[in-house]
Amino acid sequence: FSCNLSDLLCSFLGLLYQEYRDKSTREEIETRRLQDSQTDPEETSPSEETPSEAEPTSTIENKAPPQINLLRNSNSRFNLWQDLPEVQSSGVLSILQPDEIKLQEAMFELVTSEASYYKSLNLLVSHFMENERLKKILHQSEAHILFSNVLDVMAVSERFLLDLEQRVEENIVISDVCDIVYQHTINHFSAYITYVSNQTYQERAYKQLLQDKPAFREVISQLELDPKCKGLSFSSFLILPFQRITRLKLLVQNILKKVEEKSDRESTALDAHKELETVVKACNEGVRKMSRTEQMISIQKKLEFKIKSVPIISHSRWLLKQGELQQMNGPKTSRTLRTKKLFREIYLFLFNDLLVICRQMPGDKYQVFDSAPRGLLRVEELEDQGQSLANVFILRLLENADDREASYMLKASSQSEMKRWMISLAPNRRTKFVSFTSRLVDCPQIQCVHPYVAQQPDELSLELADVLNILDKTDDGWIFGERLHDQERGWFPSSMGEEILNPKIRAQNLKECFRVHKSDDSQRRKLGSRNRQ
Repeated sequence: FSCNLSDLLCSFLGLLYQEYRDKSTREEIETRRLQDSQTDPEETSPSEETPSEAEPTSTIENKAPPQINLLRNSNSRFNLWQDLPEVQSSGVLSILQPDEIKLQEAMFELVTSEASYYKSLNLLVSHFMENERLKKILHQSEAHILFSNVLDVMAVSERFLLDLEQRVEENIVISDVCDIVYQHTINHFSAYITYVSNQTYQERAYKQLLQDKPAFREVISQLELDPKCKGLSFSSFLILPFQRITRLKLLVQNILKKVEEKSDRESTALDAHKELETVVKACNEGVRKMSRTEQMISIQKKLEFKIKSVPIISHSRWLLKQGELQQMNGPKTSRTLRTKKLFREIYLFLFNDLLVICRQMPGDKYQVFDSAPRGLLRVEELEDQGQSLANVFILRLLENADDREASYMLKASSQSEMKRWMISLAPNRRTKFVSFTSRLVDCPQIQCVHPYVAQQPDELSLELADVLNILDKTDDGWIFGERLHDQERGWFPSSMGEEILNPKIRAQNLKECFRVHKSDDSQRRKLGSRNRQ
């Protein structure tokens, strides 16, 4: 970059993107906590106070306010658009409507966060990738896997930031940014898909290098200690592009919630959001594809079929859940319950389109004795049946491997494990609370205050400030939730979040969510269908 607004933005921020993002999400959490504690969620927080008398926004368009000179502000704190001296001295704050000021803040955050992100990317390249000692240690192929196409991603960010800066320089009141987001998403953001799709290889290569090359481990540790990195790890820099593309979608959502309905700015925000959603989905699919294929190959090798063999490996098949359950030996068995124990272990592999029921054999092998298409499974919970039948449910195969109906009485190790199996086996089964997509009830909501990384396929990874509808919960501390911004579903520990108690805030969250996704009702139906799978 030349010495222009981009450099000024970076020096103005003084924050690496990891710090910026963490501070932003934590402020979002605190704002929501404050709103939740208020009796009237419409009350304006102190930082958003504006004069009560306001004139229409259009009156500002004929003015020629000064350009923002961020060089004068060397403060490294997290700044608001309205805090800029140029904004305060221009008099626009007494002219703009409060809602327009909130919109300006949302657009300004998108610009400043991109500058912070570019600063962190630049450090990844200049401090780590181009380090001479590191270059000598790594083979060219290792460096390629580790850093992938990060130079392309940085070039994309640079081009994007230049256009955003040019827009900010045009007028102290930002006209729009989502039209720029849209153009760059359709023309340049495919570089993100390439980078993120390499993530599985990247993580594996990094772990292997740490293990096999002490010199690599030593250099990385020394580079991480440099004050430039502000105590942040090398891996936190590698994951930046994936975090950014996801966050960018949320920043556009935030703008979309604040623009006037049926306006041109709403139209461009909807277009930008739709294209970003496509890129984020492609990124997620890219990450999953390799790990899923490897997992299917591994499972195939472990299975031995007592029945007619079923081909396991398929490009459209992936594992949803696996694990041991206890099968009850019912009265129809040839032996009495006195001579045979009440339950015996079975092992289930549940895929998105198929259930395989096995018995575990020595040597990490599994003998398959029954199977059924996932769409032909039904479940039923047994309640108040005494301690011996606690956490027991009935699994019905409407058409099993022998083309007949079969039933299994299965016992799980806990209430949460039983519910998790039941929801995975029969996703169309009604949950305790109705999904927000039905628009029928005031569904309980929770906001994430601790990040969570999914440990099982049926779990949901959470980011700070995520808001989710609670669809089901267990007495032993697990929640089945649906995230509002992308409708992804999964289980997570209840200790990761705080329930949103104010019904007005819950209603506001739902209203904003419907608005974000209103551009394509058919897309919502597709999303709902995918969630049930």
